[in-house]
Amino acid sequence: MVNSTGFRPVLALSLALSAVLAVPGHAEGETAQTVVATVNGADITLGQVVALRETLPQEYQALADDVLFNGILEQLIQQTALAQSQEDKLTARDEVMIANQRRTYVSGAALQAVVATAVTDATIQAAYDAKYKGAAPVTEYRASHILVETEEQAKDLKAQLDGGADFAGLAKANSTDGSAAGGGDLGWFGPGMMVKPFEDAVISLQPGQVSAPVQTQFGWHLIRLAETRDAAAPPLADVRADISAELQRQAIEAHVAAITGAATITRVEGIDPGVVRSETLFDK
Repeated sequence: MVNSTGFRPVLALSLALSAVLAVPGHAEGETAQTVVATVNGADITLGQVVALRETLPQEYQALADDVLFNGILEQLIQQTALAQSQEDKLTARDEVMIANQRRTYVSGAALQAVVATAVTDATIQAAYDAKYKGAAPVTEYRASHILVETEEQAKDLKAQLDGGADFAGLAKANSTDGSAAGGGDLGWFGPGMMVKPFEDAVISLQPGQVSAPVQTQFGWHLIRLAETRDAAAPPLADVRADISAELQRQAIEAHVAAITGAATITRVEGIDPGVVRSETLFDK
């Protein structure tokens, strides 16, 4: 497997060369523009070495500095020589692919800057406080259900339950979803975790009660509420990842909307959408 850096195919050669190549010692004044090698007059810089190192898998990051430096340098030398050999042979497809890759990287870098500003310890804490601080405890429910395909089946099972049949036993024998093995037990859940008709039915029940047949997109349910509890706000550590992801999503969506909204965009009409699957476009 070749990763995006192309580092793997020459790893063995690079590691072998690392034993005999000299690693320049760190000196004051080295910068990203410091030249570490040239290939047919083309410079390879220290910045290029470091940038490539940042993209490598963790297994390579753990290598000794001399092995890592020389492996990366040799990779860049080989890539530079290969690229030079192809410069006058680039096809229209090649040029488009290069442009796409550059666009992808630059747009990604733009969004990374946005996220770095939007997602910080302070903004995460503020979002947590806004959602949970001072909020009333949330009621959570523990319920079981029997899921069947038709209303007639649900009504028949409800009649059996009203006659004293065991709910868990009927769930094991009749329910069509994965909860059947556990007697229909769905565990604890809070508001918004179930589809609305199901949630509405649960909220209307008292512990120990069984609902009338309830229809959702999954089929027909008989629901038994076991118990309820008040759930305190979760610790920040438990929801930090979710809050961070939401802040990131909001920041990216807002920034993309602002940037594209300010751009002058003209869409050409009349292009056949089927051309997206063309295998001969670049042959024309």
